[in-house]
Amino acid sequence: MSEAEEMIKKGTEENQHRVMLRGIFKLQKKSHDVLLTRTTLTWTPITPETPTAEACMLPSGTLLLQDVFAVKVKRRRAVGQQTGGAVLGVALFHCVRVGRRLQEETLHLHNASSEHAYTWFNTLKEVISGFHGRPRSLKVFINPSSHRKEAVPIYRDHVAPLFKMANIHTNITVTEKQGHSLSVMKECPLDEYDGVVCVGGDGSVAELSHAVVLRAQLDANCPENPVRSALPLGIIPAGSTDVVSCSVHGVRDPVTAALHIILGHLQKVDMCSFSSLGQFIRFGFSAQFGFGGQSLAKAEKKRWMSSSRRQEYAVVKTLAYMRPEECQLSFLPVKKISRNLFSIDQDPETDEQESWVTNHGLYLSISIMSIPCLSSYTPQGLAPSTRLANGSAALIAVGNASKSEFIKHLKGYSASAGQFSYPFVETHTVSAVKIRPQAVVGWSEEVSEKDGVSTTRSINQSESCAFPWNIDGELVQIANEVLVRVHPGLITLYGEDVDEWEEPAISCSCI
Repeated sequence: MSEAEEMIKKGTEENQHRVMLRGIFKLQKKSHDVLLTRTTLTWTPITPETPTAEACMLPSGTLLLQDVFAVKVKRRRAVGQQTGGAVLGVALFHCVRVGRRLQEETLHLHNASSEHAYTWFNTLKEVISGFHGRPRSLKVFINPSSHRKEAVPIYRDHVAPLFKMANIHTNITVTEKQGHSLSVMKECPLDEYDGVVCVGGDGSVAELSHAVVLRAQLDANCPENPVRSALPLGIIPAGSTDVVSCSVHGVRDPVTAALHIILGHLQKVDMCSFSSLGQFIRFGFSAQFGFGGQSLAKAEKKRWMSSSRRQEYAVVKTLAYMRPEECQLSFLPVKKISRNLFSIDQDPETDEQESWVTNHGLYLSISIMSIPCLSSYTPQGLAPSTRLANGSAALIAVGNASKSEFIKHLKGYSASAGQFSYPFVETHTVSAVKIRPQAVVGWSEEVSEKDGVSTTRSINQSESCAFPWNIDGELVQIANEVLVRVHPGLITLYGEDVDEWEEPAISCSCI
């Protein structure tokens, strides 16, 4: 570092610690000497000596201004009075950490001087408004049908009051059907907003995450290459599992999610592109082929059931008629990352330089995940070895095995470890994956109208049947080879990288 740079750094640090205001306020009925700098608010009790000449010791305190999201002038008002009233002091609304949770708290500084209170109020507002990344205007999408139709009350009761307190303007769209948020995002004037917010479950998050990145691609007029999203996406959990939200918050808590948005906590996150035979399909964070896709396909046929019953039914039914899929699995180990990670379509010249590893066999399940996929069902994550932004994805390939061994593997996800310790399970850190189904493209479950007995038969390619894929909890039918590529930091989410789920874990009773 040069001498000039050292002087600038020193000057910046001195400016941050320079006392801007000093005054006397009462905190909890005790007088305190309060100091304000650009980064902190500190208070020290004024301790008069007692008749015995002993000082009355009271605790001091410090508040980081980066945790403050709103400042208000306190007034005494009569019942029903909306304006005016005697000034009582200043209130600072800030967040505190309790584990992974963010909770709202209020610091009350009491002083009856109107001039004194407004001097502090205006200075505090100026400092807080200078923090980078905090949104002032948000486009909000609410899916009223998520899980138990909880999205609207969650937003109304827990999120909207916090946004209002932080003086954040919101434009709300309540989605009416699948694809609604995608169609709105294609035409939305994004220059009017600082961020986008999704209130819903995994399906809503998947659609809006895809929409945010796709919109960036369209705006850049770059149809062949992914483009980093222009606006960050905030996720308010209102679903049954909330995998992406849990991965960036560590808890399923709408207040925590809202405070991350308000305070502008930004986290770059890797995403994957999915294409088949050169045709782009979508962007996403994770995909499951085999067991994960088959169980989701069965669950989608029972939408009238509750989410928990539907999930249990699908798992039991899929296990009962489980068959391995024959396919060719190819992948690029992460140490051989392509020099052009943002290329969706396969480039023959690039592929010649990349060392693809190819295996051919029977697989019960193949999963590709660019995020840990934390949830209450998987406290360590479906992919514990990956992070939100390490430029790679976890490939988990489960070969042919007995039903009992496969169930033990599944149960390991709800435990602390052990799900990858089986000889039929292989894991790799990859930058790209290709899955090419062989002669048999799927299995069909048929129920006899005469006796109600369910039977399973194989379907060959001549019947043009597509495989069910589970991409971010959404069912996607694909008949041919699928290419998955990881794109580092493709999207920015409000939140932070977390290591594991912090809430009590839930095990699936069906296995």
